[in-house]
Amino acid sequence: MKAACLAGVLLVVAVAVCGCTGDGGQAVEEVSWNLTVSDGTTEKVLSLPEIRALPAWEGYGHAVSTVGIMYGPYTVKGVRLTTLVESIGGFGAGDQVGISAPDGYYWVFDDEQMAGSGFVTFDQNLKEKPAPALTLILAYEFNGAAIPDEDGGPLRIVVGTDEAGTVTEGSAWVKWVDRIEVKRS
Repeated sequence: MKAACLAGVLLVVAVAVCGCTGDGGQAVEEVSWNLTVSDGTTEKVLSLPEIRALPAWEGYGHAVSTVGIMYGPYTVKGVRLTTLVESIGGFGAGDQVGISAPDGYYWVFDDEQMAGSGFVTFDQNLKEKPAPALTLILAYEFNGAAIPDEDGGPLRIVVGTDEAGTVTEGSAWVKWVDRIEVKRS
């Protein structure tokens, strides 16, 4: 009887340590992360819960790195980059949007890319194809789960589309995004 009780206690401890607490794996560990959106005059700081509360965009994302490593395909959920930029006064012709991360990586989108064009797109065999409608997304979920740190989470730029099977260049998929800055022309 003692052995059965000890085994039961060990099982409960093992389940708790593994995080298997009956939530079906859907629990999201809340990460402390802030995003700064600025145009040099106006600055807004948003927490991850505040970003998740904004109107969500859902679609697809699939990227290839400069050395041919494929990322995805993912179902993606996040906020349109234009939504975040509109919160500090919008975006005009000739403006640019810089995206930065704590590791020093920095990427700039021009007004054409902010409108969803100007990207090279490929099919799943990496043959260039005409681009469908594309949307720049600040993603916080891949395949229904929070983006893990090793995949660039909690916030990562995605060149998204409503059409599955479109691959984009991964260099624009900035990882660990912590700052969005509008450079007005």
